[in-house]
This record gives sequence, C-alpha cells and structure tokens, in this order.
Amino acid sequence: MRSLFRTLDAATLRNVALVCVADALVGASFGAIAVSGGLPLWVPIVMSVLVFAGGSQFAAVGVVLSGGGALAAVATGLVLNARLLPFGFTVADLLDGPWWRRLAGAHLITDESVAFALLQSDRRRRGAVFWLCGLALFLIWNASVVLGAAAGSLIGDTDALGLDAAFPAVLLALVLPSLGDRRTRTAALAGAAVAVAATPFLPGGLPVLVAIVGLLFAWRGPVAGPAGVPQTGGPHVGAPPAGGPESAGAERPAAVTEEAR
Repeated sequence: MRSLFRTLDAATLRNVALVCVADALVGASFGAIAVSGGLPLWVPIVMSVLVFAGGSQFAAVGVVLSGGGALAAVATGLVLNARLLPFGFTVADLLDGPWWRRLAGAHLITDESVAFALLQSDRRRRGAVFWLCGLALFLIWNASVVLGAAAGSLIGDTDALGLDAAFPAVLLALVLPSLGDRRTRTAALAGAAVAVAATPFLPGGLPVLVAIVGLLFAWRGPVAGPAGVPQTGGPHVGAPPAGGPESAGAERPAAVTEEAR
C-alpha cells in the first residue's frame, strides 16, 4: 500500500478520497432506505458485498419496494450493470496475475475506479489508482451500508427524512452526464414516456424494463457528408487524415505549398 501512495500524486489521492466520502453518504442512504422500506437487515449488506454496484442496487431494491418481483429486480440490475462489460475490456491489461487476483479486480470495476485509471499517463499509475480506488470504495461502501441499515431499522418513516428521494436522485445523477448527447437524451425521454404510459397496465418493476425500447432512438444512421454523400456515423466522421494536419499538408502538390508560403 505504501508503494501505491508513492506512485500517485497528492491531487489524485485527494480526488479518490472525495469520491469515497460521496459514496459513503449514498451507501448509508441505500442501507437505511432498504431496511426502513421493509427488507431484512441482511439483504442490503449481502447485496453490497456480492453485487457492489450502487446504481443497480438502488434500482433492484426500488423495484422490490414498489411491488415488483425478484426477476424484475434482477433484470433491472443487469441492464444497468451492462455498462461494466466494456469497462472490463478497457482495464483488462491491469487485471493480470493469478485467477483470484483477476476475479477480485473484476469485482472492483466501477465507474469511479475505471475513470480514475483512464486519467493516468502510464500503466503503473493506472494499475495503482485502479486498485487503490476500487479497494477503498469497496470497504467504505460496505461499511456505510451496514451503518445505514442499522439506522434504517430505527427509522419508522423514510418520507419524514426525505430518504425516499435518494432513489430517483441517485439514478438521475448517474444518467445526467450522458444526456448531453442529443440521441441519448431522446432515447432517455422516449424510454421514460413508455415507462410512465405502461405503469397503469403492468405490475411493479416491469415498466422500467419496457422502457428499454427507448434505445431504438439511439440508433445512429448514416451521416451526410460533403455534397450530401452518406458516410458511416461515428466519432471519426470528418476527422483529418491519419498523421494529423502535417500529413494532410504533405499530400498537397509542391506548387500549392510554395504558393501558400
């Protein structure tokens, strides 16, 4: 652990600590809401150890507390956690060693640990911040869930403290950074509209799953290029040739280059 601190700079350590504080508050809210909502004390604790994914935990417990079944809760959590699959490919080079080490590393993959890892400049620093952030979040998240669950058993009404608002607030905070993209925003609004419309007709928890049809609006069709010529959509449309501006200029005739001078 001492070598990790020597590898990382003070600013990175400070940012990891701030994220841990924020996650501790969210974890305590999760434990309190789950227990005060009627779930046994062990449910949020075991879920936090085995699942360790705040967004899916909130969603799954929210489905159950709203009257949905276990299958709907599990399916909702799996849909939210699907984003972790590409995250795993992104940090796969950091999860080397024996199988138990790779398994532990895969369990520590979260939005925060991957984000901090990708900000580092070399593999050693990426590995250090990934393990440090992942382990710190795992310990703090589970400790805060235990404390929150213990406090939740003493709270009779979460509405009185406004803890019930943590469900939509946390989920909204998770999706807000993605709503800057127009297609993503359209897909989210379409899915929300479908879920609201289906609520009177479907059992609790199922409208959230039906909302997945909003992904149809995220499909990226052909992008019109110069003179209306269709091009394949994607981040490289309109990008300069490989090698940057210098290589683009190198392909110009010598006469044009001399004239530009």
